Amino acid sequence: MSDFAFSGLGPGMILDALEHCGIFPESGLLPLNSYENRVYQFVADDGRRLVVKFYRPLRWSDAQINEEHQFARELADADIPVVAPLEIDGAMLHHWQGYRFAVFVSVGGRQFENDNLDQLEWMGRFIGRIHRVAQSRPFSERPSITTADFLDASRGTLEDSQLIPDQLKTAFFAILDPVIDCARAQYTDYRPIRLHGDCHPGNILWRDGPTFVDLDDCRMGPAIQDLWMMISGDRQQQLLQLDTLLEAYEEFQPFDSRELALIEPLRAMRMVHYMAWLSRRWEDPAFPRAFPWFAEDKYWENQILALKEQRSALDEPPLSLSPQGGNW
Repeated sequence: MSDFAFSGLGPGMILDALEHCGIFPESGLLPLNSYENRVYQFVADDGRRLVVKFYRPLRWSDAQINEEHQFARELADADIPVVAPLEIDGAMLHHWQGYRFAVFVSVGGRQFENDNLDQLEWMGRFIGRIHRVAQSRPFSERPSITTADFLDASRGTLEDSQLIPDQLKTAFFAILDPVIDCARAQYTDYRPIRLHGDCHPGNILWRDGPTFVDLDDCRMGPAIQDLWMMISGDRQQQLLQLDTLLEAYEEFQPFDSRELALIEPLRAMRMVHYMAWLSRRWEDPAFPRAFPWFAEDKYWENQILALKEQRSALDEPPLSLSPQGGNW
């Protein structure tokens, strides 16, 4: 089965898989906004609103998915609002007709507002609590956030891609390569811990506080990875947001301020990895439908400009904390 082979995952297959676990939907299956996996919300016959997530074949091993589930359960058991899979017949990961899936309680809420300092303070506390649990032991199966994966392998994918317009390839790689070289040189000097890994506002639902969803990208890496995607705006706004986050974070977990120098390398790694991810997934029919602009000249022209801006950002001094927030 190829890693984009969701073509056999029709409604009948989904219902059969759920019924195999003793779950009987009485509503329709509502597709949720997910491209890497296939995720559906429904109401079961016992009145519970549930979500079933079918994992992309070949992306993770069973051991890696189980480690994700165990991490989510470990956090939930520590009273951290993380959505963990339901345990059914002693297992959280289930198999049906070559597909792997998990079932979750559906949670609602609005998106976290990263320009809301009160909400940022909440987030700092909860991520501090997540990392206090996370640093107790490492992953043994999940990978780390490395320049080999996020930069070098991604560059290879982009080099082989047929989606970059021929007339833009020279300009694109002329700026991509310096960004990669600079990010690789700066991505050093940190102690890896277990991470949510993709802690952006879209993965945080807010209702009387945050709920963390989607640990699909959990990996080992620097603590700042779970923090930097929540800051935005100009440098002064980012400094205020960081102070708010980290002052609350340090109520539960020390923060090594040297990791602030990793923000721009991590941003560069995310940019390059995202382009490569779309290139790798282009054969999945869901991707051209969802991201039609990816194959257009204008997108790649804008990426050249964004990479030039990121190259300049990598040359800027790292953000630093005030004496009141984090380690000075």
